Amino acid sequence: MSRTSEEAELLYKSEPDTLDRCVIHLQEDNLMILPCDTIYGLSGKVDTTLQKLRALKEHIGQQQFAILSTLEQAHQLCIVPEVLQDHWPCALTCILPNRKGEGSSAVRVPDDPFIQELLTRLGSPIYSTAVNPNEYFITNITDIIFTYKEKVQAIVVDPKRQRNTPSTLIDCTTTPYTLLRCGDYDASSLLL
Repeated sequence: MSRTSEEAELLYKSEPDTLDRCVIHLQEDNLMILPCDTIYGLSGKVDTTLQKLRALKEHIGQQQFAILSTLEQAHQLCIVPEVLQDHWPCALTCILPNRKGEGSSAVRVPDDPFIQELLTRLGSPIYSTAVNPNEYFITNITDIIFTYKEKVQAIVVDPKRQRNTPSTLIDCTTTPYTLLRCGDYDASSLLL
């Protein structure tokens, strides 16, 4: 899936109007790259951008989507075990049973003031999925821009970024919880 020849708007996390621009892009159901609390993520507003994200991820060979939310939004979407309130916000993604309908969702309450403010202003959770194409792993913002500049509407650059480790992923639909991926957060106390 590619857009027109128009390139993505480059925004800088430290600029005062970047949050407002991000909210506008997400409200317009645009896809964007965001510097999350762990790695850069391909993002869009929950529910309204799923088809666009699936089409783009299918094109590059991946279909895994996490949901970034505030704690309140997480409770609205899923059944959140009380123990998670002692951990979130952090780099911990949890598979939780959905409140509406069947199935489950991978949810994270990010420990990043920029993303938390974005979620609050937007009033909606957002999808986030790794920017990595199937064949290779990219963390360098120059490579990310080159790869996505004609596929998304905006890319937020964080020049001070030092993190490149994904979140820890646990399945909270099992008893005991199951560790699915070791990442940036020590979730050992949840796995007892």
